[in-house]
Amino acid sequence: MATNVTVAYQLAQHEFVNAKTNEEKLITLKKMLSTAPGHKGAETLRADIRKKIVKYKGLLSKEKAQKKKGGKHGFSLKKEGSATVCLVGTTNTGKSYILNNLTNSNVEVSESPFTTKKPGIGMMDYSGIKIQIVELPSIVENYAEKESGSAFISIMKQVELLVIFFNTSEEKRLIDSELTKNDVNTRQTVFKDETSIRDLIWINIGLIKVFTKQSGKKAEEKAIALKVGSTIKNLAEFVHKDFLKKFKYAKIWGKSAKFNGQTVGLNHKLEDNDVVEIHTK
Repeated sequence: MATNVTVAYQLAQHEFVNAKTNEEKLITLKKMLSTAPGHKGAETLRADIRKKIVKYKGLLSKEKAQKKKGGKHGFSLKKEGSATVCLVGTTNTGKSYILNNLTNSNVEVSESPFTTKKPGIGMMDYSGIKIQIVELPSIVENYAEKESGSAFISIMKQVELLVIFFNTSEEKRLIDSELTKNDVNTRQTVFKDETSIRDLIWINIGLIKVFTKQSGKKAEEKAIALKVGSTIKNLAEFVHKDFLKKFKYAKIWGKSAKFNGQTVGLNHKLEDNDVVEIHTK
């Protein structure tokens, strides 16, 4: 990089990209400014950071003002379940219908534009794993500047996945522009009518489902949700801390096994739909 940024700056920049809230963004921007190179060649870099600091101060101020107004405009999200997914898009794209279908919610569905005025929330069951689904009001130009818009943007940054809904390529460009403008870096996938929305969410959410079983018995019907890349150790810790302390070996069935019933150790990497039998000392 021409400005010869330091390792401290690069770390601060990484924190900024992964920050979830406007407050976290502002804190990391200040770190970036304090660690940015001081030479003349980095003047543009520092100026850009200062502009972003002004932007996020404004967004944070607006958020606080909305919260003071109370329940009518002050929206916040209490995350529940193994993960949270946001249905995001332009008006009349079926978001409310999908929310009702996934979660048995009862939000209003209408052909009239902009029917959704506040977030709709429900819980989807996927093989016994609970996934929170949140529908946000439709995206329009300068979304963050609209009433409660900054609060909705903040919610988008907190969740694990955005499912994007749109009717035309122009609407998709609008959505992309608004998300980019507001530094929303959350994982995304696009909804398509021919796709099972439940499977689409699961494939893109960054989780795997693992089933446990006891020796000589069938696997449990309800799965356990773990992050992609998790190991037997992560599973043992999730089930009970004593399982890890007393761990002897595990037997495994599924895609990660070389053969059914393979004996593995704590570092064995799990895959979606694996069945695991943990043996203790």
